[in-house]
Amino acid sequence: MQLKIIGSDCSNGMKIMKNLKKVEKDLNIKLDIEQIPISSKEKYNIKIIPTIMINDKKISEGFVPSERELTKILKEETI
Repeated sequence: MQLKIIGSDCSNGMKIMKNLKKVEKDLNIKLDIEQIPISSKEKYNIKIIPTIMINDKKISEGFVPSERELTKILKEETI
């Protein structure tokens, strides 16, 4: 599973990274997280940041999902 955080260099992008690291530890899994700066958002056709993509599919856009929401999303994507 490949995750991309587009806008990882903004404050909310950093919050997402922090939440993902906690979820990664709680679920005892290793996530392949690619951090993409705001300047590259056009390449991914993203208008609102931060955006989380899993396997090139938009999962969230414009908000910071909680640890609980991220855990649910990751569990659904691995099934």
